[in-house]
Amino acid sequence: MTKKTVVDDNKMAPPTELAPPTVPIASTEKKRPEKPAAMASQDSIKGTPTRPARDRAILRNVTDGRKRIIINGVTPEIEGGRFPIKRTVGDSVLVEADVFMDGHDALSCILQYRKSSDSIWRETPMYPLVNDRWRGEFKVLELGCYEYTITAWADPFKSWRHDLNCWLQLEDIFINLLVGEQIISKASESATGEDAQWLALRASALVSDQSLDYRRQLGMDEELARLMERYADRQLALTYDKNLLVTVDDERARFSTWYEMFPRSSSTTSGKHGTFKDCEIWLPRIAALGFDVLYFPPIHPIGRMNRKGKNNSLTPTPDDVGSPWAVGSTEGGHKDILPALGTIKDFRQLVKKAKEHGIEIALDIALQCAPDHPYVKQHPEWFRWRPDGTVQYAENPPKKYQDIYPFNFENNDWRNLWEEIKSIFEFWIAQGVRIFRVDNPHTKPFAMWEWLITEVKKKKPNAIFLAEAFTRPKVMHQLAKLGYSQSYTYYAWRNNKWELTEYLNELTHSPGREYFRPNFWTNTPDILTDYLQFGGWPAFMSRLVMAATMTSNYGMYGPAYEMIENIAVKHGSEEYLDSEKYQLRYRSFQDLDGPSSLRNFIALVNRIRKRNPSLQSDWSLHFHQVDNDQIICYSKATDNHTNVVLVVVNLDSNYTQAGWTQLDLEVLGIDHQQPFKVHDLLTGGHYTWKGPNNYVELNPHRMPAHVFLIHHHPHTERDFDTFDA
Repeated sequence: MTKKTVVDDNKMAPPTELAPPTVPIASTEKKRPEKPAAMASQDSIKGTPTRPARDRAILRNVTDGRKRIIINGVTPEIEGGRFPIKRTVGDSVLVEADVFMDGHDALSCILQYRKSSDSIWRETPMYPLVNDRWRGEFKVLELGCYEYTITAWADPFKSWRHDLNCWLQLEDIFINLLVGEQIISKASESATGEDAQWLALRASALVSDQSLDYRRQLGMDEELARLMERYADRQLALTYDKNLLVTVDDERARFSTWYEMFPRSSSTTSGKHGTFKDCEIWLPRIAALGFDVLYFPPIHPIGRMNRKGKNNSLTPTPDDVGSPWAVGSTEGGHKDILPALGTIKDFRQLVKKAKEHGIEIALDIALQCAPDHPYVKQHPEWFRWRPDGTVQYAENPPKKYQDIYPFNFENNDWRNLWEEIKSIFEFWIAQGVRIFRVDNPHTKPFAMWEWLITEVKKKKPNAIFLAEAFTRPKVMHQLAKLGYSQSYTYYAWRNNKWELTEYLNELTHSPGREYFRPNFWTNTPDILTDYLQFGGWPAFMSRLVMAATMTSNYGMYGPAYEMIENIAVKHGSEEYLDSEKYQLRYRSFQDLDGPSSLRNFIALVNRIRKRNPSLQSDWSLHFHQVDNDQIICYSKATDNHTNVVLVVVNLDSNYTQAGWTQLDLEVLGIDHQQPFKVHDLLTGGHYTWKGPNNYVELNPHRMPAHVFLIHHHPHTERDFDTFDA
C-alpha cells in the first residue's frame, strides 16, 4: 500500500514496483551434472534447497532491483513490531536504525509518523551518527495510537554536491556543473509555484557564462540544498517493511501517586461499617498527603457461602464481613455495589468529589466469583467442575481460597465470557472511573487482555490498567506488552544495595523500559515484608523515600503505612495480624494525624515529587558509587539539567552508616572545577560540595535519607518546607 506523506508541503513520488524476472538469470558458471533424484530428495530432507530453488527464493524477495537501501536494527521495536512501545502526551520518540547501501553514493533518510487514524504521514529528517547508524525523533501530542517507520533513498543531489566541493580540476568542475543542471532541472519539474521557478533559474545559472568559481558557489548554496531536500527524487526510495506502533497515554500513566484504602473501614465511628459518604470526608486529607489516585479493593457484594472470618478463619461469625475479593452474592455481582457502602448514585458522587480534590478513584477488578455469585447459576459452564459435582475453588498451595471460584477460560462459551468481562470495565467507565487495578491478571488468558484493553481504549484512550502480577518476569513483561499501562514489581523484596541497583537498572535502562512502566508499592494488604516487620519507623521512611524517588509511579496501602503497622499474623508470614482483608479496621483521624504517624513525612515526600520534574519520569535514573554497601546513592535529572535531585539512603534501619561518594559529575551537569550547593529537601540542610568525593553520614533514628536538590548556581535556591525529625 502506498503511503501518503506530508512534509512541509513536500511532494513525494510513489515508489515503483517491478515484477520479478520471469526468465532465468544468465550464469557464467560451468553447468553441473544433475543429481540423481534420490540425492535431491536427501537435500530436501536435510533442509538444503537446490540451487534453482535458492535462486527462485532470492528473486521472490526482489520487488525492484534498483532499490539499493538496507534498513535494519531499528529501535525501539518490540518483538519485530508485534507490540507497541509506550509514551505519554508530549513525549518524544527517539528512533535509531542501521541504514546503508552499496557503493559510495550519499543517501537520505527520514522518519515518518502519524496518528493511526490519519491517512497522511508526517516526516522529519534522520541524521547519521557513526557506523551507518541514523537517528531521528518526533513528538506525540495526542492520546491514542501512533505509527512510525523509516524511508531512505540514494540521493543524487547530495552525491553531486559532495563531489562538486571536492573537484580541483577545472574540467571536472565544468562537467560536474552540467550534471547538476540536469538534477536540479528535474527537481524543478516536480516542484510547484515559486519553488519551481527558483530551482529552474538556479539550474540555468549553473551552466551560464558566469565564472566556474561563482557557479560552484551557487551549487553549494544552503537554500538550494533545502529546496532539493524538499523535492528529492524518491522514485527508488525504500521504506522499512513494518509500521511500528506507539501507545500514547496521558500523564497519569507516567506519574501517579496511589493511596489504597478499604472504603468499608472509612467510618468515623468505631465498629460501624464505612460508606462512600464517609470516604468523602477522607478526600481533603488524602489530597493534603499528596496522593492523586485513591484505590479501592472490590466494592461489590461479598459472598456468604464459605465466607472467611477474621485472620482468614474458616469459621466466621455472623458479624464477619468477609473478603472483598470474594465477589458476588444474591445481591449482585461485578456491576453492583455492596449495599452497606451505599448506592451507585453515592459512588458517582464520590468520584465527582474526588476529582474536585485532584484525585481519581481507581477500582480493583477481580475476575473471580464467590460461590453465590449470580454467574455460577446463570453460566455454570464458565467454571471448572470437579468429579464430585462441586466447583473447583481457587488454590495456590499451600493456600486455599474456599470463598473464591476462578473462571474456567477454556470453556466452550469463552467468547461470551470475554464479552461479559469487557462489559464490566465498560460499566465502571460509564460511572466515571478510568483507572483499574486488575487482580492477578497473569492467571487469565493473554489473548483476552490484548483484545480487551485494545477495545476499551478505542472508546476510552486515557484508560489506565495496573497489572497486579507478582509472578515470573517474562509473564509480567508479556502483560505490559499486551497493553497494561503500569505494572507491580518486585520492589518489596529488593532490600540490599546490589539487588536494588541491578533491578532498577533493568527497569530503567533495558529495552523493556519502552513498554514496562513500574509502579513501586511499599506494602499491600497482602505484603508486609520482613524488612518492615523488624525495621521500625526508619525502615518505613527509607522504603517510602526510595519508592517515591526511584520510580515516578508508586503506591502504598495507606492507613497501615501511615500508622507504621508491622505486626504479622505469625512468624514467617507476610500477612497482617487482624488483616483488613477480613474485617473492619477503625483508625481515628486523631491517631492518623498524631505524633506516632508518618503523615507529615509522607506529605513532604509527595510534595518533593510534585515540585521536582526530574522525579516524574524514570529514564534518567543513575546510580553513583559510595564506599559503603549500606548506603545507596542515585540521581535523576531533567534533560537540560535545570532540575537535578540526588538521593542518599541508609539501607540499615538500625545503625548509623557513613561513607564517601564518588559522583558522576557529568551526569549531574556539574563543572568539575566549581563548588556546588546541595539542599536537603527533607531536613532543610544546606551544604557546599566540590568534586565527586563528598562525605555522607546517616543516623536512621534521626533521618535515614537525604533528598538533595542540586544548585548549580546560588541564585537558583528555593525554600522548601521540611520534616521535623
